[in-house]
Amino acid sequence: MEKIFTASCIGLGHRGIEYLQEMYNTPNHYKVVSVCDIDKKRLDIAKHDFKLDESLCFDNEEDFFKEKRSDILIVSTQDRDHVGHCIKGLKLGYDILCEKPISGLENEVRELVDPQRKYGHKIFVCHVLRYAPAFTKAKKLLDAGTIGQLVMIDDIENVGFFHQAHSFVRGCWRNSNETSPMILAKCCHDMDLLTWYANSRCKSISSIGDLRFFKHENQPEGAADRCLDCKYVNSCPYSAVYGYTVLGFNARLSVVNERVASKENIMEALKTSPYGRCVFKCDNNVVDNQITMMRFENGVTANLRMTAFTNCKAGGRILKFYGTYGQIDLDELANTITVGVFGKEKEIINIDNLLDLEDGHGGGDAGIIRELYNNLLSTQPGSTTLAASVESHLMAFAAEESRLKGGELIYIKHQ
Repeated sequence: MEKIFTASCIGLGHRGIEYLQEMYNTPNHYKVVSVCDIDKKRLDIAKHDFKLDESLCFDNEEDFFKEKRSDILIVSTQDRDHVGHCIKGLKLGYDILCEKPISGLENEVRELVDPQRKYGHKIFVCHVLRYAPAFTKAKKLLDAGTIGQLVMIDDIENVGFFHQAHSFVRGCWRNSNETSPMILAKCCHDMDLLTWYANSRCKSISSIGDLRFFKHENQPEGAADRCLDCKYVNSCPYSAVYGYTVLGFNARLSVVNERVASKENIMEALKTSPYGRCVFKCDNNVVDNQITMMRFENGVTANLRMTAFTNCKAGGRILKFYGTYGQIDLDELANTITVGVFGKEKEIINIDNLLDLEDGHGGGDAGIIRELYNNLLSTQPGSTTLAASVESHLMAFAAEESRLKGGELIYIKHQ
């Protein structure tokens, strides 16, 4: 009989619920037993969806952390809370699955390594793209020497115009003083992939970028501060009404806090919710465009371009790998991986054919939960351990330092 690990979660936003759902859907490996969130509606959603006992649904962390509730603790609270919750979990004896980024503060990211070593429990960071079939396929092709020696990587992070408006203008990651800079909040996935593909730590980094568009001075003449009061409500592509009712951007938890998002409850929520604000009258400060150049210790170079201004619903990455004997293009928007070995016919791989099921992050959400189970059963460290994941964060912090210094070359101080 297979071992079943019990799981608890603190922080019931979209990511926490997603991981719990993956575990709930695998009852031969996991049993969801306890949750904690300060929002009563989200507690009710989790209690209903995962059939939890009322006594194990907590609305404050003091009671939740009075004792160990399970084998695994999912930490999916806000960025600045992750490290404190991880340390509390380590002291109680949990193995931890921590949402990325680990923290928006460099000193906290570095300092978490010591208590993890002290208490000896595992911390896995949710760099889920390492487990998504398209990205693992590219890794296998590179490691097999399909295009010879890797020389350079070009990575385009197409955030998507409404994803930017939702998460980084109106939403929780809009202000780096409260959470994390954009290059960390959105692109630590990319930093993690780049160091993984390069098979090397990053040596130096340079970055430029700014907040170009989503500023008060760019608000159209006569526009209102809330979409429902605005004469442009039916014509502005950033209209909250358009995004959540026509475009169909996910609004279940962030906007309405209900098990099902309907047009009626969305419209009601937009009257007072932060998600009903004009994108030009928010308290956001994170960039909407950024370019970062990297050199790795083994000589591989990489270029990361992050932009809000792409016409896709929820984003998608395009990566190009240039080797001495060929080129590989991974294009999430086109849904293909193209393998072009010099002197041979190109091979085109349909990404859908690599997936077992439709799943978040291209199969990465289900993939990390599967891999977590295997890692908990073994003594192997796994791919996205805390030690491995710190690297991507140090790259992001260095990139932000460079950006704030006008693109100055920064040499990374490794852990």
